[in-house]
Amino acid sequence: MTIFKEIVDEEFLTVSETKELLADIEAERALDENRELPYELARAVEHVNRFAHLEPEEAQQLVDDLQDLEKVDEATAYKIANLLPRNRDELRSVYAQQRYSLSGDELDEILNVVAQYA
Repeated sequence: MTIFKEIVDEEFLTVSETKELLADIEAERALDENRELPYELARAVEHVNRFAHLEPEEAQQLVDDLQDLEKVDEATAYKIANLLPRNRDELRSVYAQQRYSLSGDELDEILNVVAQYA
């Protein structure tokens, strides 16, 4: 017998928002002395502490600003906000799996928005 799990809800998060959520979980578990932090959770906390460069509000504002641009959809905006690319090559790697490529001007426009926050 196979048990299927159903996706009930899906939501994009920036690394900064994830850091905030994991900090709450970590604090909750710290109150109970008998509950250790599972390995996966400890690694996730370590990851977000290393890679979260913006405050959650700034990261969300960056996502909103990126979505205002023509060639940036929601998933790509979150990916760019998480990676904070600094040059065209790094930004092109975000778009590597897309069916279209961006011109130099479009790449520069996106990088200018990212530069305001990074």
